[in-house]
Amino acid sequence: MAKDKIAYVCSNCGQESAKWMGRCPNCGEWNTFKQIRIPANTQDGTQSWDSKSNHTSFYDGLPTGIGKPVKLRDISASDEPRIDMHDTELNRVLGGGMVPGSIILLGGEPGIGKSTLTLQTILHMHKHPILYVSGEESTHQIKLRADRLASNMEIPDKETIGSNISILCETSIEKILEYVKSNRPGLIIIDSIQTMSTEKIGSSPGSISQVRECASTFFRLAKTSGIPIILIGHINKEGTLAGPKILEHIVDTVIQFEGDTHYMYRILRSTKNRFGSTSELGIYEMEQDGLKPVSNPSELLLSENHDGLSGVAISAAIEGVRPFLVETQALVSSAAYGTPQRSATGFDQRRLNMLLAVLEKRVGFKLMQKDVFLNIAGGLRVTDLAIDLSVIAAVLSSNLDIAIETGWCMAGEVGLSGEVRPVSRINQRIEEAEKLGFTHIIIPKYNLKGLPEKKYKIAITPVRKVEEALKALFG
Repeated sequence: MAKDKIAYVCSNCGQESAKWMGRCPNCGEWNTFKQIRIPANTQDGTQSWDSKSNHTSFYDGLPTGIGKPVKLRDISASDEPRIDMHDTELNRVLGGGMVPGSIILLGGEPGIGKSTLTLQTILHMHKHPILYVSGEESTHQIKLRADRLASNMEIPDKETIGSNISILCETSIEKILEYVKSNRPGLIIIDSIQTMSTEKIGSSPGSISQVRECASTFFRLAKTSGIPIILIGHINKEGTLAGPKILEHIVDTVIQFEGDTHYMYRILRSTKNRFGSTSELGIYEMEQDGLKPVSNPSELLLSENHDGLSGVAISAAIEGVRPFLVETQALVSSAAYGTPQRSATGFDQRRLNMLLAVLEKRVGFKLMQKDVFLNIAGGLRVTDLAIDLSVIAAVLSSNLDIAIETGWCMAGEVGLSGEVRPVSRINQRIEEAEKLGFTHIIIPKYNLKGLPEKKYKIAITPVRKVEEALKALFG
């Protein structure tokens, strides 16, 4: 009888090795190689549901090209019809809906609302037979949550809610596949991938070997059957998806569900998407009866009143195709200890250090002996470079203890020489600020060339350097 093989996989990047190494040669991380056991009798994944079984093969009736090569000229280039998730925010992040045969990984911290988002989404999908596989909760717990979510749904016939959803509390991959063969659902939910296990691997559920093999099995199932699958995954203490990095390589789409448990707001962000953009953003508000999509995030992210408060600046940012105004808060104080502190929440701290160096070198404000704290209001994490100008304005406002006048907002990237660089889609930023009642907006001077001839009600102040922007704000 052949013996099982031993291999080592880097938990950070998925690099394989025949022996253990202290440092991964691919990603450079230390102590990331974990041992996995490969059974000698491991079969090709397609044989686990082949024609030898009593059930119909998944290859029957599939489009041309599944399981055999096909000429490139014979492949249809038309877009596949997407499945409507009946959720505007989720559809936006996915790129217009779910593609048949795709596999999606939804990750997030414990208690952030992954299961709630998934369950309330499928409760609106009445036309598709759905299989919800739970390895963490009982059928009674799922039923209680579903009743709470369905109580406030705007559906004429509430008695039909959930009639197309089958709940399976199972962790064995083999038993799940048997059910899929006999019932053929239109959508599969796995909650969660870390609780699944297969008889081929002798290790416990949640190990690298089990997660890797289970994810590969679900991937083959989705691609050969055309059934879309949503995998729910946990987040480790470093803030990344638990399990081997190959888990993210296998799936078509990776969605992160972010947010502070102390805030009511949740951010749905796509970090990988083979069928759409990775810059889209979905915003939800956590309420007692579920997650409510936020159609106008600008009103949500701006505080009601900050008149006379220093260290607050408003920036016109864009994530994906959506413009919104975000409140930047800064606090500058004398360093209580020998080494000044630099802290940023919702913003890249290395970029904050760069902007502070520009403020000191190009503008002349000395901040070397002062603590600087930066926060993006609402628990949002912003990656748009157009927020640079508001960061500098908020820091200087707190340092001088002078409040920025109400009605001012800004958008502009700051370069190392102190110049204000142009930003993309300036028209949408101006229109969003005008819609929310702002009276003045500071933009890069170069962006004036792309503005239409129509007159805006909001006053536009073009600037070339940081000094000009600060002069317009503080005189």
